[in-house]
Amino acid sequence: MRYTTGARFAAGILVLVLSILLLFQLVLGNPTGASITYNATDYGPTSSATSFTSNRSTIATLVLDAIQQDQYWKAYVGNVTGSLTLDDSSSNTIYDWTGITNPTGEVYASRNGSVDWNSIQCAQPATIATEQAVVNMTTGADNITNTFNGSSHTPTIVAGNSYNTCPMTALFRNNVRQSQNPSADWQEFLLESGTSLIYTAIINDNTQGFDGARTFDFQMIVAESDRNANPYTYYFYVELG
Repeated sequence: MRYTTGARFAAGILVLVLSILLLFQLVLGNPTGASITYNATDYGPTSSATSFTSNRSTIATLVLDAIQQDQYWKAYVGNVTGSLTLDDSSSNTIYDWTGITNPTGEVYASRNGSVDWNSIQCAQPATIATEQAVVNMTTGADNITNTFNGSSHTPTIVAGNSYNTCPMTALFRNNVRQSQNPSADWQEFLLESGTSLIYTAIINDNTQGFDGARTFDFQMIVAESDRNANPYTYYFYVELG
């Protein structure tokens, strides 16, 4: 069979395209590991005991009120910087968009340092129950189930799929509780990958934070065990929108 000049040219172009595809690996726009450049940790307020003096031969009836730091949770707040880039698997850059000043997207925290983003789904009751057993909070008003008891959040695309009905909660703004719905400023919801729970905070660029004095890009809470001699390590990932 004889090939015309045009056919040979088209075949050559096809070979070139296939060669480029083989040379460069396709890197999906999944969440990426985040580096931490600043840390300041607040351990909460200290409180002094109050006293009451009663006379002998009396019965005193007291109503005691206390505010105590929760032993099963810890929080992270902060800002997000970064850039969008086109890299190959060896981190060679063909182009990037640096200096993102108004970030959108999500911040993720998990005890799993190698999340499989291709198996993401909303956190299931069984996974949440397993995590609660691990961190020793199977009961109580402050367990994971009772904390993330909302069911509707801002539609969010994670690794190419959209989610809007995962277990969610909303964190405080200016020391005031927020409604658990898609209009809340500080929404956090739960995903899972395999048996790993993933806490997901929606980025809110330069928004008034929990204390009313500072602005942040993200706020999130994650579970901790009251029995561990050493606190859990969480791995942070970011997906820029």
